[in-house]
Amino acid sequence: MAGTWFTIARAGQLPEGEMLEVECAGREVCLYNLNGTLYATEAKCTHGDASLADGCIVGEEVECPFHQGLFHIPSGRATGAPCTEDLQVYPVRQEDDQIAIFL
Repeated sequence: MAGTWFTIARAGQLPEGEMLEVECAGREVCLYNLNGTLYATEAKCTHGDASLADGCIVGEEVECPFHQGLFHIPSGRATGAPCTEDLQVYPVRQEDDQIAIFL
């Protein structure tokens, strides 16, 4: 798998149960901390031009603030109307205090 790991945040910036939007290599990415496990998806809703970081986490899903569509965070799968197109997901790792994603 060709690509590069990019350090994009410090662990202290992403408390448990929170999300954070960052820009990396020209892409807008949303980081999530679900019960201590980190995930990353594209930051924009696939249905409308809305930042998922402005939405809310409901269990393992993120609710878009625009039309309340839902996406399963670990898989990026669209799980609630009106969203039908899945999100791109990115591998995440944490080393010490550094959070990195693979693009």
